[in-house]
Amino acid sequence: MSGRTPEEIRASIESGRAELAVSIRELRGEVVRFSDWRGKLNEHRPEALAVAAVTGFVLAGGIAGVSGVLFGRRRRRRGR
Repeated sequence: MSGRTPEEIRASIESGRAELAVSIRELRGEVVRFSDWRGKLNEHRPEALAVAAVTGFVLAGGIAGVSGVLFGRRRRRRGR
């Protein structure tokens, strides 16, 4: 046997439980901070708006439209 009394074993288990509870509380706080996407979005609002604007422009065909206007590659009607 380890030579410890039942009271010492119980005290050790209780101490382990208390440490585990503290660790879980700290972990929960870190998870909440890590997963706070709204907070991160608010911190980087100008960058997020710029990315959203560029993405919308590209998805709407903006690059093709602008290059067509600039380089004269517009679609021409038949029969002209």
